[in-house]
Amino acid sequence: MSDSDHAHFGYREVPEDEKASLVRGVFDSVAGKYDLMNDLMSWGVHRLWKAAFIDWLKPRPPMKLLDVGGGTGDIAFRYLERGGRNVTVCDINAEMLKVGRDRALDKGLLKGVTWSCGDAEGLPFPDSSFDAFTIAFCIRNVTHIEEALKEARRVLKPGGHFLCLEFSQVILPVLDKMYDTYSFQVLPALGSLIAGDRDAYQYLAESIRRFPDQQTFAYMIEDTGLDQVRYRNLSGGIAAIHSAWRT
Repeated sequence: MSDSDHAHFGYREVPEDEKASLVRGVFDSVAGKYDLMNDLMSWGVHRLWKAAFIDWLKPRPPMKLLDVGGGTGDIAFRYLERGGRNVTVCDINAEMLKVGRDRALDKGLLKGVTWSCGDAEGLPFPDSSFDAFTIAFCIRNVTHIEEALKEARRVLKPGGHFLCLEFSQVILPVLDKMYDTYSFQVLPALGSLIAGDRDAYQYLAESIRRFPDQQTFAYMIEDTGLDQVRYRNLSGGIAAIHSAWRT
């Protein structure tokens, strides 16, 4: 298998055209327990990360937001609660979107959010359609990160804001060892116990380690043509927010 026709699926190399279906299978398996597992895996800290993410976004009523990979609605609901009025959630995984729709009904959110099944590498929206683009804990799962970034720029209006929240590289010497142990021993065990799928959470831990570090990812965003790229570490670099603008 040559470098041009394979992709990383965690620590495995798989045929490039199979990765999307493998990732879809992971999230099909865990969709029903995804939000519960986020709380357990992060001890609830993911809520603080997402709050910081929304703080940087600064929702306001005229803003038209596209949230990619946010099928269960976590970012969309926070956006609406903070004053946003128009959000489209796009996810490749129908099971995750079903969970999101059910959560929206439970919250009585019948307006302001649109659900769309689509691929981050080929978004089903016209050029210059959105004021802001968010993607949280998703971009490391796409087959071609550069293509997803190009699509983000394409659908943003001039002056549009790009924001990505993703696991990143721990920058504290002691924390990195502890985090490795937690990721590869505790997370798969939790996945087995709570979601009934150890392999899915083994993949998720491996996918985090395969993702580029903060500065490398910032360069990738710049190479796409987005400008004013900045990033902020969260919890010692366990996660990071990257911000950029379409000029």
